[in-house]
Amino acid sequence: MPDKTRKELQEVVASTHALIQDLETLGLRELIVPEVPGDLPPCPVNVRGVEDGGDSLCRRETLDEIRAELEGCQRCTLCKERKNIVFGVGNPHAELVLVGEAPGREEDIRGEPFVGEAGRLLDRILFAMGLERQDVYICNVEKCRPPGNRDPSPEEVEACEPYLKRQLAAIRPRLIVAFGRFAVQSLLRDQSPVSRQRGHWREYEGIPLMPTYHPAYLLRNPSSKREVWEDMKQVMQRLREAGRSG
Repeated sequence: MPDKTRKELQEVVASTHALIQDLETLGLRELIVPEVPGDLPPCPVNVRGVEDGGDSLCRRETLDEIRAELEGCQRCTLCKERKNIVFGVGNPHAELVLVGEAPGREEDIRGEPFVGEAGRLLDRILFAMGLERQDVYICNVEKCRPPGNRDPSPEEVEACEPYLKRQLAAIRPRLIVAFGRFAVQSLLRDQSPVSRQRGHWREYEGIPLMPTYHPAYLLRNPSSKREVWEDMKQVMQRLREAGRSG
């Protein structure tokens, strides 16, 4: 057992023992724990259920449940030409979620975000951070490919963004990285250029978010790789700090 885990267990045992002693001093010999129903409904976004220390009789929704609801989605016109819904991949308990813009041609064919040359560059960025795909969760603002890789319309974003919010509520990450102009501007409701927004922490759904350039942009503008790496160093620092405090 790692030393950190052993220390945490010792602290929990010591705290529990002290609590029991305090209760006995108060004359309490028995605790009545109310039963929690086994068939709790999923919690709405931004509501904490009993399993997460909240007061609501609901449970955290799973990614599989959200994905199943999206099967055959026809909530906007993007359904007409897509080959596959590109839901997301990675660790369902990830501390870091990477959010891209919308699926491209290869993503649409494979049903997986960030594949092709831009995906391989993302893999190299993660490797430099000491991470792999299975350590993070990767998804897009939009789950279907827009024709010709155009930007999704406001109506298409409105139809799809609730599923991103539900994904984040299911994962509960510590941090988000938003890649690319469309993702950054859509999530932050800020039409400023990414060049002005990158490098500065923002928030989305109460979660710290780092805006930065998209890997596809870096393929066309390799000189901006240094700026993205500076952004990722901030992300790595926050993850380290969260690990020490958690």
